[in-house]
Amino acid sequence: MLLPGLGVAVRRLHDIGRSGWWLLVGIIPLVGWIVLLVWYLGRGTPGSNEYGAPA
Repeated sequence: MLLPGLGVAVRRLHDIGRSGWWLLVGIIPLVGWIVLLVWYLGRGTPGSNEYGAPA
């Protein structure tokens, strides 16, 4: 469950135009998790971004 979960999280970060390395912000207690949650629930970038076309 860990690897698929990480894959989905990185893909979601790519959908909003951020690098997968931003996942490491979750290491920061509470604040990091809240930031990631806001990004995950936000709207994705319309159209293509630097990581490719939407799937």
